[in-house]
Amino acid sequence: MNIQDTFKSFNKLNVLIIGDVMIDSYMWGNVSRISPEAPVPIVAVNKKENRLGGAANVALNIQAMGATPILCAVIGDDDNSKVFNGLLKKQKLTTEGIIKSGNRVTTVKTRIIGNHHQMLRIDEEIETFINSKETDALTIKIKKLISDKKIDVIIFEDYDKGVITPALINYVVKLAKQKKIPSVVDPKKKNFMDYKGITLFKPNLKELKEGLKLDFDINNTAELTKVVDSFIKLQQIESALITLSEKGVYIHTPKSKTLVPAHIRDIMDVSGAGDTVVSIAALCLALNLPPITIATLSNLAGGLVCEKIGVVPVDKKQLLEEAKKLKL
Repeated sequence: MNIQDTFKSFNKLNVLIIGDVMIDSYMWGNVSRISPEAPVPIVAVNKKENRLGGAANVALNIQAMGATPILCAVIGDDDNSKVFNGLLKKQKLTTEGIIKSGNRVTTVKTRIIGNHHQMLRIDEEIETFINSKETDALTIKIKKLISDKKIDVIIFEDYDKGVITPALINYVVKLAKQKKIPSVVDPKKKNFMDYKGITLFKPNLKELKEGLKLDFDINNTAELTKVVDSFIKLQQIESALITLSEKGVYIHTPKSKTLVPAHIRDIMDVSGAGDTVVSIAALCLALNLPPITIATLSNLAGGLVCEKIGVVPVDKKQLLEEAKKLKL
């Protein structure tokens, strides 16, 4: 399959995304003086904006590539939940997998940007695990969506905000294996060792070190290979894709172990890059593309979104043009 056909094939895919959704809220303004009340800059706000974030940003990346995302998450039953569902509808994304709970708050991350630089971030969130009743409701929802629709790949987008529990992981991974649906995870610290039997594990270097409670020399590829190899064997994981910031990405499967270098970029903002990488990797996995293609295309996409300020989905047309240059 050539790269043009690959990009057309993305349009036929349905992707189930389970995880922590949030609102990325922005306040943009100018800074021209310091406050007389405290030694802090005054941001004169001239623009406010709400965007979909967390697992919902993964949905936007999947949608931007032409595939159909279905989000499954638990949010609060609050004013921000109305804002969140309104943003989904505005983007023509389904709300059928979203559950509201009076025990939760809808996660909001507010970034205050002055003179094109982020000055402050304010987080409104609950980080405890959802309770058994909420887990059951989410499990029923996921089971129904998998049985009613043709799901080509499942993404766990874990931000440690409590929507993904060990019991939920265990249930969904077993169900995915029964249905022969590949599963991908973008992990965080809490559930790191609970993703047993997953198809593709995608941490960044910091998450890998924290999750394994290990430190190792990133410049020593043999050491990285050894660490990843023992981890995926222990966890019965089929493959791992490790993002290494400016060094690129490392893909590890039973048959191939390759470091794909990063491309030189004018980096503006790294927020949301991991969401883009896991989205592209999942779509490639659903099409059963070779590991080197998965790593190269994901790496390319992650770099492209870093050239833009704020959390933004990848541009399909731009990604295709860059992929053609690499003769993928």
